[in-house]
Amino acid sequence: MGFPSDLEIAQAAPLQPLLDIAAQMGIGPHLIEPYGDSLAKIKLSAVQELADRPKAKYVVVSAITPTPLGEGKTTTTVGLGQAFKHIGKKSVIAIRQPSMGPTFGIKGGAAGGGYSQVIPMELLNLHLTGDFHAVTSAHNMLSAVLDNHLHQGNELDLDLNNITWRRVLDINERALRNIVIGLGTSEDGVTRQTGFDITAASEVMAIFALCTSLKDMRERLGRIVVGYTPSGEPVTAEALQGAGAMAAIMRDALKPNLMQTLEGTPVLVHAGPFGNIAHGNSSIIADQIGIRGGDYLITEAGFGADMGAERFFNIKCRASGLAPDAAVVVATVRALKAHSGNHKIVAGKPLPENLLKENPDEVHIGGANLRKQLENIRIHGVTPVVAINAFPGDFDSEHRAIIEIAESMGARVAICTHFANGGRGATELAEAVAEAADEPSNFQVLYPSEASLKTKIETVATKIYGAAGVSYSPTANKQLANYERNGFGHLPVCIAKTHLSISSDASLKGAPTGWTLPVREVRASVGAGFVYPICGDMRTMPGLGGDPAAHHIDIDENGVISNLS
Repeated sequence: MGFPSDLEIAQAAPLQPLLDIAAQMGIGPHLIEPYGDSLAKIKLSAVQELADRPKAKYVVVSAITPTPLGEGKTTTTVGLGQAFKHIGKKSVIAIRQPSMGPTFGIKGGAAGGGYSQVIPMELLNLHLTGDFHAVTSAHNMLSAVLDNHLHQGNELDLDLNNITWRRVLDINERALRNIVIGLGTSEDGVTRQTGFDITAASEVMAIFALCTSLKDMRERLGRIVVGYTPSGEPVTAEALQGAGAMAAIMRDALKPNLMQTLEGTPVLVHAGPFGNIAHGNSSIIADQIGIRGGDYLITEAGFGADMGAERFFNIKCRASGLAPDAAVVVATVRALKAHSGNHKIVAGKPLPENLLKENPDEVHIGGANLRKQLENIRIHGVTPVVAINAFPGDFDSEHRAIIEIAESMGARVAICTHFANGGRGATELAEAVAEAADEPSNFQVLYPSEASLKTKIETVATKIYGAAGVSYSPTANKQLANYERNGFGHLPVCIAKTHLSISSDASLKGAPTGWTLPVREVRASVGAGFVYPICGDMRTMPGLGGDPAAHHIDIDENGVISNLS
């Protein structure tokens, strides 16, 4: 009999009472709002009630530049959280809620894998407590208020050709990327072109993740810029009188969700901002609670260290005031071989045969990516630890190659088998992380808030991506000048580029240098609190593949779900 599927493992696992899980964090029943038997929300008053307790060590899990299959960051995050119990320490895990678009597409859900999962995985991957639906409704409420404002006479003088607020939906649906609304009679609204993004790409989602309180969220929602007047003046959600209703819709969503791992480690699941055009990290509010609930708080940043970790440091930590004590960089043999440039990995297709052959030399060539990502962690004053996420087909010589690369960079390294062995398979990693987190922290952001937007972009491009410089289209130059003029220049930058390369070109593997970052346009998420330059073609509404997971997921007469991954 083969290794059981993730769903089979999750469905066979016994659940501990959630009040016991909360008690591990020192959270009493009066702070818990149950959603059925296996899921709960934590009241926001927990932030203040726990504030006087000692802070946990703060650990972020990042990775080398991934293949389209991902390299197991969530699985490693869960495995590490479980492993601390095996070495006599208490941990809390904080992760994003998965979007249902990828769940029904090719990528699948985001509960971890094997024996390092968050359970019940069906609830995590399907709806959870409805937070994504609250974001969808709040976002589209503002869209409705905006279009009603146009219909009622456009008192604020919005330029119909410069409205930046679209609509959102939590599914993959390419047919909605570009649409025309207001067709029909004059009573059916103003006719204009717009479109849909996936809910994870909503600025409301980014605000939800970055706010520090209900009051802060309400203020940020009011600062959302929906478009501009013909003279370039921003028009906000507050000016449209739509922010209050949005905040009311989002009230309960702001409470973090409490779940557990297969081994009973507490997990806070909260928010799920897009990893390309947003910062790709779970919520600050969950971290405010989790950092007072154990010895270690382990959180995950989307994609590679050049993206999710950079934004964790320069956007999330800047907003939260929390400083990380250590960082984990997940590496796999297959990804490092792919960074040799000799193989092409395509999601939904078998791995290339040559990739599966023993070849430590290719690992060393691709190791340039690991070395650069370790530099990207260290440039922020944080101590990195390399986690080798071991696969059954790996060779010892290839693991030794990764160890040699890590040790040549002065980084701790551990081979992990948490997928197959749960927390026991990551105890070496937990010990290495504990040692790293005990070292004096010298955390620093990459650039000051008062630097110009162009200086911030160029700093990230040259220091983190290895670019020789940055080029700006005429449109981008005009937008940046307008943002500076409108008082947005103090905001951090969130560069939207491919996650499949440290560069802006997905075909460039390893750690390319000498290239130029092309900024074709720049958008402002003023409510969330960042400006995002767009470098390449960023899809904010994915499409389904030829054989998506949606074709196979089903449910029987007893309510048991099948083929969810």
